[in-house]
Amino acid sequence: MPHSLSIAPLVSNDIVKLVNLVNSAYRGESSKKGWTTEADLLDGLRTNEESIQAIIQKPGAVILTARTNNNELAGCVYLQQQEQQVYLGMLTVAPDIQAKGIGKQLLQAAENFARDIDCKSIIMTVIDIRYELIDWYKRKGYQATGEIKPFPSDTAFGIPKQPLQFVVLEKKL
Repeated sequence: MPHSLSIAPLVSNDIVKLVNLVNSAYRGESSKKGWTTEADLLDGLRTNEESIQAIIQKPGAVILTARTNNNELAGCVYLQQQEQQVYLGMLTVAPDIQAKGIGKQLLQAAENFARDIDCKSIIMTVIDIRYELIDWYKRKGYQATGEIKPFPSDTAFGIPKQPLQFVVLEKKL
């Protein structure tokens, strides 16, 4: 790990930086520096300022951010309490510092958050052909539930280059 991290909820004056981070990690040429890219699967942006604003205004929602000791935004994860479980999404690490344990630390922070609010499990959706990502989550204790969800038709989530769907993963806490 190149830096020590501090993990804390997103502050509103960091929304633009967060949008840039997420889009750089998932879409476009910059995302190809890391292993989490979706650039070969989807065109368009992964998120925008309006969608981040909407997310953080939902009851029970938080975006945790990871910052280096230089106060640089290194990663984030979106969490949404849904009764006795937490939905986890948008786990992101800057492409040029992936594979250094930052995602693992964010995932641990997400699990701690869920336990702190007495949730019994974490669920997430992952594009079904993202085998390496699904395998990473499985190594962290997540299991496929067998549930399949359609990829949204709303182009705000991206424009699929091929048919896509989600698998649902869950970890009991």
